[in-house]
Amino acid sequence: MLEFIRQPWSWYVAGILVGLTVPVLLFLGNKKFGISATLRHTCAACVPADISFFQYNWKNEMWNMFFVVGTLIGGIVATFLLSNPEPIQVSEATVADLQALGVTDFGNLLPADIFSWESLFTLRGFMFIVVGGFMVGFGARWAGGCTSGHAIMGIASLQVPSLIATISFMVGGFIMTNLLLGFFLGL
Repeated sequence: MLEFIRQPWSWYVAGILVGLTVPVLLFLGNKKFGISATLRHTCAACVPADISFFQYNWKNEMWNMFFVVGTLIGGIVATFLLSNPEPIQVSEATVADLQALGVTDFGNLLPADIFSWESLFTLRGFMFIVVGGFMVGFGARWAGGCTSGHAIMGIASLQVPSLIATISFMVGGFIMTNLLLGFFLGL
């Protein structure tokens, strides 16, 4: 059984399982799937300040905090007990394109040339990790949710703003990958 779980799963199997999260949450408790709101719930619980943004009944959203903790625990279990020992498979064309841009380490899920403690203290690493992380967080707050919340929950519940947000996420990703990535990797 463990060997079956450790193998890479096809996108249509994994996609269906992720997609089933939406109706399960809706049917079992009228809950919405999303992760980015958990930061707000955590701040409301831990920082009882007189800030109107945090003045709401965060206890009603406690299920979401358990969901995120469960996701974290699941990631740890998957990493240490269920990970596939084989190297991650990346297409030869992608490897060639990234090697031309100076990315050579493909041993992990994230290339260590960009995402490592050592690269954090370089301009390139700072741009990718700190500035990029800030932009993702700011964008999630500005868009009213993260990519998973909009793309999975929002589109499934036929929300036009989620469709617009998801299209914007995709366009931004295409622009970054095809037009800006080479510049930032050259830093």
